[in-house]
Amino acid sequence: MFSEILSFGEPMYEFSQIKQSKAMEPDFLSGFGGDVSNFAIAAARQGANVGMITHLGDDEFGEQFRALWKRESVASDLVVSNASAHTGVYFITHNEEGHHFSFLRKGSAASLISKQQLPVEAIANAKLLHTTAITQAISDTSCDAVFAAIELARKTDTLVSYDTNLRLKLWSLNRAKAIINETISQVDICFPSIDEAQLLTGLTHADEIIDHYLQLGAKIVVLKQGSEGATVANQHERFSIKPHKVSTVDATAAGDSFAGSFCTHYVRGAELQECLKYANATASITITGYGAVAPLPTLAQVEQRIGLS
Repeated sequence: MFSEILSFGEPMYEFSQIKQSKAMEPDFLSGFGGDVSNFAIAAARQGANVGMITHLGDDEFGEQFRALWKRESVASDLVVSNASAHTGVYFITHNEEGHHFSFLRKGSAASLISKQQLPVEAIANAKLLHTTAITQAISDTSCDAVFAAIELARKTDTLVSYDTNLRLKLWSLNRAKAIINETISQVDICFPSIDEAQLLTGLTHADEIIDHYLQLGAKIVVLKQGSEGATVANQHERFSIKPHKVSTVDATAAGDSFAGSFCTHYVRGAELQECLKYANATASITITGYGAVAPLPTLAQVEQRIGLS
């Protein structure tokens, strides 16, 4: 049984500092993160048939991810355990300047995946393969595997979606520009966010950025614009949407949930404007709760937000 949507990249176990912690008491709350895992769970909660492509360490964190995906109806039959490597971990700390991320991912199981280890048959039988720039940034072998996975998908008419998530702690801006531009030239759907796209392109305005990525070769560009909403475009049509007015609690996984929802509805055959409406509502609910996983909404919650229930 093959998954309709596959999400390829690195899940990461999270330790988030609790601001109200007292001296001599534990002050980190454990949880789950990683853009591709967030995407997969968001899609599953929207009703997608979705599976993960990744490697985990043969450790407690890896086991917890497998248990999480089982609870969330995300298929993990393609997930490989590596007894010689660890599952990636990151820490979120807080001070007067805001929140800060520290990563322990060098040499992680997911970063060691090679193109020879890709599940060729599963990719060929999927409707859509999703991956991200972070997956390319964590190692050269992982970057090569992303390009190989995209090539496999294109040969078998599997759609490819790509989030340009930019993490300059992982690679230089120049390298990120080169690899992200080359990747976008090969994908069906790309999900840039406006602040990162401004860095990557040197352009300022939303329409300029969208036109730039369409000219590179992306079939569909979905530009996430934060407080300004979002815009979706292809060569023939362009739609914008305003954000729902909510009180933001935590923006973690907002972009991942947006992409997961958009791709779920696109695979189902929804029109671009409809996909954008669902994605916008999904993200608006995600930012009203803490953490990457807990606030990800169900399809019923999203339909209620957009007035369909």
